Amino acid sequence: MKQFEERIFKLIMIAASLIILGILIYIIGTIFYKGLPSLTWDMITKVPGGGFYLGKEGGVLNAIVGSVYLILGALALSLFLSVPLVMYINFYLPAKSWFSRIVRFSLDILFGVPSIVYGAFGFSLMIYLGIRASLLGGIITVGMLIMPVMMRSLDEIARLLSRDLPDALLSLGATKYEMTKVLLRQLMPGLATAVLLAIGRGIGDAATVLFTAGYTDNIPTSLSQPAATLPLSIFFQLGSPVEEVQNRAYASAIILTVIILILSFSARYISSKFSKNRI
Repeated sequence: MKQFEERIFKLIMIAASLIILGILIYIIGTIFYKGLPSLTWDMITKVPGGGFYLGKEGGVLNAIVGSVYLILGALALSLFLSVPLVMYINFYLPAKSWFSRIVRFSLDILFGVPSIVYGAFGFSLMIYLGIRASLLGGIITVGMLIMPVMMRSLDEIARLLSRDLPDALLSLGATKYEMTKVLLRQLMPGLATAVLLAIGRGIGDAATVLFTAGYTDNIPTSLSQPAATLPLSIFFQLGSPVEEVQNRAYASAIILTVIILILSFSARYISSKFSKNRI
C-alpha cells in the first residue's frame, strides 16, 4: 500500500512538473513565434517615429532605456533601505523582539498588495509632493513595490545564520565595520535571490508606472522627465488595430525577456563572486 501511494505521489509530482514546463515552453514559444519576424535592428536602436503605432517606422529604444533606468533606480532604492533593516532586526535586536514580529507581519501584508494599489498610492504621493509623472516618480513607486519582496526574501536567508556570529566576530577583535562586511558576505546568495525576485516583479509591471512614470517617445535625460517602459509599450502596441504593430508587441516581449535574463545572470555572477569566502 505504501509503495502504491508513493508511486501515485511520484506520478503527481512528475505530471505537475511537466505541466509547468509545458506552460513555460508554450509562453516562450508563442512570444518568439509571433515576435521574432518583427524583431529588427531598427526596432532596438531607434525611438518611435511618427505614426509608429500605425505601422510606420521607428523602434522601442525609449522603452528599453526607460525600463533599465527604472529597475536599476528602484533596486538601488530598495537595497539602500532593505539591507540595513534586515540586518538590524536579525543581528541587533533580540530573537523574539516585538518590533521584528511587527516588521515581518507588515512585510507579509505589503507583499500581497496588488501593484495597482502601489500605483495609486504613488500617484497620490506624487500629487502631494508636487511631482509630475516622471522617471523619479516611477522609481519611487516601483521601489515601494519590490521592497517587501526584497526584504522578506533577504530576511529568510538572514534567519538561517547564527545569531551568535556578530558576537563571535567582535570577540575575535573585529570592528563593527569588519563585522558588517562579513555578515553581508554571508547574505550575498540570499541577496542575489532577493534581487532576482525583485527584478521579475518590478521590470514587468505596468500598473505601477502607468500614472507615475508616464510615457514618452523620447529617452529621458533627467529624473524629472517622463519615461517609457517596455510593459506599457507592449500594452500600447497590442492596442493598435494594425497587425504589424501587434506583432511588434511580441518582439518587445522578447526584448524584455532578454533584459531580465541579462540582469538575472549578472546578479548570479556577482553573488558567486562575493560568496566564495563564506563561512
